Amino acid sequence: MDNREEYGFFAMLDRMQYIARWALMRNSRTENIKEHSFDVAVIAHCLAVLHNKFEQGKEGAILPDPYRVQAYALYHDCTEILTGDLPTPIKYRNKEITRAYKEVESEAAASLVELLPEDEEMRALYMDLLSPEISTEEDKLIHKLVKAADKISAYIKCLREESTGNGEFSAAKEATGKIIIEMNMPEVNYFMEHFVPSYGYTLDKITGRGE
Repeated sequence: MDNREEYGFFAMLDRMQYIARWALMRNSRTENIKEHSFDVAVIAHCLAVLHNKFEQGKEGAILPDPYRVQAYALYHDCTEILTGDLPTPIKYRNKEITRAYKEVESEAAASLVELLPEDEEMRALYMDLLSPEISTEEDKLIHKLVKAADKISAYIKCLREESTGNGEFSAAKEATGKIIIEMNMPEVNYFMEHFVPSYGYTLDKITGRGE
């Protein structure tokens, strides 16, 4: 690779901070896809750790690397720098729209990868993170864990908005909670039961200095 060249890939990713989520909703605090991606990555890593703990020793168990799961989660919304955050009800309105949006996402990923050095191995690695091909059972599991983390992050956002007295997110909270329950994943259920409640606590209660 030519060290004299300049590449805009990571500067472009930094612009994730300018893409707002929940654009159709009245927010007490705007959330951007950069901070959302961090939240999803942290949660997905934990879900992978929990999954491996629960599945350890079982015959045929798939135990993904939590850091690999975390990487996919961190990059899962990067293409929205170019596509914007299309509201979920529109994105999944019908199969044709979903298929078309997937094509747009793939093209966006390819455009972002072109901002990297002209190194085939490096570009292939980041293309996989931005637009992963789900072909193996491990790929499918990683996709499920990232999707679950994404939904948990959305649920937590709804909790935060409700805590400010904003009723705009009540229906979204109920719908997202239902989706999470229907996933029926032990690691997800554990996270929801043991980690999510404290998101509504005061700082003193979180740190154990208050009731």
